[in-house]
Amino acid sequence: MPKLKLTDRQLYALIEALKLGEEVKPSQQAKRKAFAKYRVEGWENSKLTGIFYSIQRRLGLIDEIIEELVGVSPLILDPWLRATLRVAIEVAVFRELNEKTLQHLRGLAQFLSKRTHPYVGYYYYDLLPRVVNYVPKLDTEEKLLKWEYFFPEWFIARMRALLGDEAEELLKALNERLPTSIRVNRLKASVEEVENYLRKKGVRFERSERVDSVIRILDPFNPEWLFNKGWAIAQEEASAVASLVLDPKPGETVVDLAAAPGGKTAHMAELMKNQGKIYAFDVDNARIKRMNEVLKRTGVEIAEVVKADGRKAPEILGERIADRVLLDAPCTSDGTIAKNPELRWRLREKNIPKVVALQKELIESAWKLLKPGGRLLYSTCSMLPEENEEVVKWFLERHENAKLIPLEGPYDPDLLEGTMRAWPHRHKTIGFFYALMEKGD
Repeated sequence: MPKLKLTDRQLYALIEALKLGEEVKPSQQAKRKAFAKYRVEGWENSKLTGIFYSIQRRLGLIDEIIEELVGVSPLILDPWLRATLRVAIEVAVFRELNEKTLQHLRGLAQFLSKRTHPYVGYYYYDLLPRVVNYVPKLDTEEKLLKWEYFFPEWFIARMRALLGDEAEELLKALNERLPTSIRVNRLKASVEEVENYLRKKGVRFERSERVDSVIRILDPFNPEWLFNKGWAIAQEEASAVASLVLDPKPGETVVDLAAAPGGKTAHMAELMKNQGKIYAFDVDNARIKRMNEVLKRTGVEIAEVVKADGRKAPEILGERIADRVLLDAPCTSDGTIAKNPELRWRLREKNIPKVVALQKELIESAWKLLKPGGRLLYSTCSMLPEENEEVVKWFLERHENAKLIPLEGPYDPDLLEGTMRAWPHRHKTIGFFYALMEKGD
């Protein structure tokens, strides 16, 4: 394997991308901003993007090394020092670097001195030899697996319990970067128009086999123009399937209980041909701002954004007012790790019960909103049964007038008969769960 070569400028770009990634979400946005500042383009963009995502995948391991070397949690270090050490460990511990790159790593002491304080630069310079000479102690099977797949040990155990030998395929898939996926907004453009635009730009792409308005972009390319025109929206295939499963009709009243940043709301408005009413609930100001921008750009006219907790929706709108309710519930989001590699190290097993409690409260609110004969889609981008099948089983046991509508595609039948899962390793998309229920009289 050839030795890694990085220039000063490339190291600066990576450090700034990591630091900015702590403040700006998603991390892809932080990366784009930092790389633009340092004029990282073309093949260089591809190379540095690979390193950036590799750091995100290994972040928990890298931070364990930092804590071992400095004796404190990296989270209490100066943010510039933290980002620089993360880059240095990725480059020096996990890769084979050439002598010139090692010199550039030493030169980061000056970079740090200018960005924060000379003492921070001195500290980094003194610490660097220990970074370069670091050798891990892989003295247990758990540590070996963690270093091979870059996941918390409890998560590896959960996926093995769920999938058996197939779990390793899933873990490998979660470590592979998914191509950028966009969904064509048919309120403003046709799939053919978007494909023609991409062809003119010389960009390779493929149309999804399961959702004909979803396009995967196979080359490094920023589709910002398409987003700004409202011709397309960033959305994964599995996410787009949710609106298709709920299948709202023109003229209906629909409630989206956890709507921001608005991708599914916009999709449902398209399916409804901008006829009817959608109430889009969310509580986060920044996400609501993004949702308003998305709905404006995509030409959605029937959505009313409501800044409120979805659990309050029946009080605000009244009960039995909706023909369809979408609850894409807040969850651990572990199914999106291929898109958000740093997320794996924020997963905490102890937090799952708190998330499940919120999901149960939201699904009860969703049911109150629904008219008899109406349909509720409960979905998550989690792969943990506690957030999926267990919530649905709990709900069905409480409501005799709730009937599960069997889902027969486009993904696989789930552990609970009638429900459905998208798997990253089987379907080349994010992990997703779907349960469609109809309300009786």
